[in-house]
Amino acid sequence: MFHYVLRRLLIAVPSLLGISLLLFTVLAMAPGDPFSELVSNPNIPPEVALSLREKFGLDDPLMVRYWNWLVAMVQGDWGYSFISRINVDTLIMDRIPVTLLVIGSSQLLALCIAIPVGVYAATRPYSLFDQIASTLAFIGFSLPTFFTGILLILFFSIHLDWLPFVYRADIPETGWRFFWEHFKQMIMPVAVLGLFQAGAWTRYVRSAVLDVIRLDYVTTARSKGLSEKVVITKHVLRNAMIPVVTLVALQMPAIFGGAIVTEQIFRVPGIGSLIISSMLANDTPVVMAVTFVFSALVIACNLIADILYGWLDPRISFA
Repeated sequence: MFHYVLRRLLIAVPSLLGISLLLFTVLAMAPGDPFSELVSNPNIPPEVALSLREKFGLDDPLMVRYWNWLVAMVQGDWGYSFISRINVDTLIMDRIPVTLLVIGSSQLLALCIAIPVGVYAATRPYSLFDQIASTLAFIGFSLPTFFTGILLILFFSIHLDWLPFVYRADIPETGWRFFWEHFKQMIMPVAVLGLFQAGAWTRYVRSAVLDVIRLDYVTTARSKGLSEKVVITKHVLRNAMIPVVTLVALQMPAIFGGAIVTEQIFRVPGIGSLIISSMLANDTPVVMAVTFVFSALVIACNLIADILYGWLDPRISFA
């Protein structure tokens, strides 16, 4: 196992280098100048803008700028935000706990819905429960998050006035009141993301369980007199989770990207709102750092999925 993980990490290094070079080149060729406001401001001497461009190396050749960025990144220096006037790593670390909390809770909600509903629907195919679950799954997956988010705001925030529709990180409350206010403002964004993913994952779980439940070893397990609960939980569910793990691992980075819309709707001060504001302001160091983190997340999720394969299916070898 250790040698397999080490080998995968070594393979990931050239992949990350290629991704970082591609991202850096695209951002460098993109239109816009972070110091355009300084140039157009008559109250600021042109020498100030020129000195800032020279300080940050914006006029250097592309490969020189990329090499300087790569060396600094390896040393732990993620750059300096042109807009916020603080280090990029500090800016990201201030935002990422909120994003992880909201997205992690939404994915936990999605799994808690998709696995039991998908398994129960697969064990009773074409029943009334299966038809209702499939219909609700299609509806949940088809509705975009910005539409369901606005609906929840109109109903629970404006009409009923039960939940806040603006996420606040600086809640002045203390004690249990602090946790209760945080929980209330998390309900709608977590529900929007969780129900959207649950709709897609329910269909995959149902399909995977249906494929496994018809295999010969499942019939053999039933013929030995094992209860249906033992057959499903011990013999069917474990093998059926292999394609589901692949789906969850590959979609996890896309979930972070899809959460950008949800964070904008509910004003969640997370990574999504950070990258949107940075792109609009041409704050390339922040955009580069966030997109690079997303790329590393893709590779990490694939590695975690491969490790889980061996735990789910003992036939898979890591040699």
